[in-house]
Amino acid sequence: GGCGLAALPPWIGQFPNLAALSLYRNQLADLPPSLWQLTGLRTLNLADNRLAALPEGIGSLSNLHMLDLGHNQLAALPPALGNLRRLQFLYLADNQLDTLPDALGSLASLRYLNCASNRLAALPAELGKLANLVELRLYHNQLATLPDSLGELAHLRELHAMDNALTGLPQSIGGLAALRKLDLQDNQLTSLPGALGKLRSLAELNLRNNRLAALPPSVANLDSLRHLD
Repeated sequence: GGCGLAALPPWIGQFPNLAALSLYRNQLADLPPSLWQLTGLRTLNLADNRLAALPEGIGSLSNLHMLDLGHNQLAALPPALGNLRRLQFLYLADNQLDTLPDALGSLASLRYLNCASNRLAALPAELGKLANLVELRLYHNQLATLPDSLGELAHLRELHAMDNALTGLPQSIGGLAALRKLDLQDNQLTSLPGALGKLRSLAELNLRNNRLAALPPSVANLDSLRHLD
């Protein structure tokens, strides 16, 4: 990391036992095909480079547990990303993504997903298939709505959706039984669904800088709440 690399040599693929590869903070704009031969990789850090595209070859790294693609110039993600069935941590923050592939829903082991600071205007319904997701970061995007399938994330503990264009929330949000932190500040919310009162594990609720004239009576049911802004 931090070596000013503009390219990787072809021999990078000759380490069959390599488990972790850290290439953050370089000047990589392309990745060699030989990289996808490292099928034993569990951790791959490509953050803070100049990547504008991610090759389909990424799907070969089926043992990956952590993939960091943050702080690049990615405008899209390949469907092959869905092959990473063991992936637990996916960092996509600070790119130029305006959509996420439906294949994202195949990442059944995913626990942490960070899509902050992109150009997302909508999320795929397949997001609800990430049954093991614990933390979801969506702040600094252009989201006007959240999908109904969001309510299927029964193990989600933190949802960060500040600084978007949200005007409302789906009633399905009441299905987030494990949710402890909900950050919705700096949006355009004019009302909140009554189902919000079903979040009995919620400890922190941030609604600062919205357009709310009232709170639903069901907020009184949030008996685990410790912080309300």
